[in-house]
Amino acid sequence: MRVLVTGGAGQLGRCMAPRFPSHEVLAPDHAGLDVGDRDAVERVVNEFVPDVVVNTAAMTDVDGCERDPDAAYRSNALALRHLGVAAGRVGAHVVHVSTDFVFSGDSERPYREWDATAPASVYAHSKLAGEEELAASSSSWAVVRTSWVFGRPGGDFVSWVLDTARQGKLERVVDDERGSPTLASDLATVLARLAVERRRGLYHVTNQGSCTRLELAREILSIAGLSEVSPEPMRSADLGRPAQRPLYSVLDNAALRLGGVDLLRSWQDALAAYLAESGLLDGSGS
Repeated sequence: MRVLVTGGAGQLGRCMAPRFPSHEVLAPDHAGLDVGDRDAVERVVNEFVPDVVVNTAAMTDVDGCERDPDAAYRSNALALRHLGVAAGRVGAHVVHVSTDFVFSGDSERPYREWDATAPASVYAHSKLAGEEELAASSSSWAVVRTSWVFGRPGGDFVSWVLDTARQGKLERVVDDERGSPTLASDLATVLARLAVERRRGLYHVTNQGSCTRLELAREILSIAGLSEVSPEPMRSADLGRPAQRPLYSVLDNAALRLGGVDLLRSWQDALAAYLAESGLLDGSGS
């Protein structure tokens, strides 16, 4: 198979190529393929003629999206129209990564794939629009919603917690947002399976279990031997950020579970493995 991975230099995109060891993979970074540029998408797809497109490219700066809605919709919504149409012309299956932010955050149980969406920010609206654009423009697609992705030393929440704690500056962490931390490499394994098997439809894919941001921070500190650092809880609203975040965005991986696909390991096991392999415990990965 020929596999086109967009956003190849990103936290998730760089995990994809190793998941296709027996296939030909093209994984351009943003400079190599701007998915918001229709002509660029058509050119790359027509030249490479992929069997599968895995779209990990996105504008993920939630507050940046709020400040620049046009950029958000270009990268997160219109781009999926371009990819869907171009992929359809060559018969490629598209696997697209979306987000837990499409939900309101008012639920008292994990969100299933069939629950009503209610985005509350420009980022969330643009990502939901991307899901809709792909469904309308492609006949063979899978959308994967995920949450709280980590896995890039020096550029994720895990690194931020450790760096801030080691500087003696970790005083408060949000404790009223609850979700499921997800290791990028674990997520990539499922994306590759959906791609190779050309599975269609909407899927929620996260590591199992849930926690608040503060609970996650405390687990990171415990594994790193920094339990003496004890940040205090704070409310999300106290940060005064431009974009609203869902306070509860735990995703039930129902489509995987009911379809007989093995679920990912717990977020605690994934976190421990990541910290052991990343160099972050001795500071070399920051």
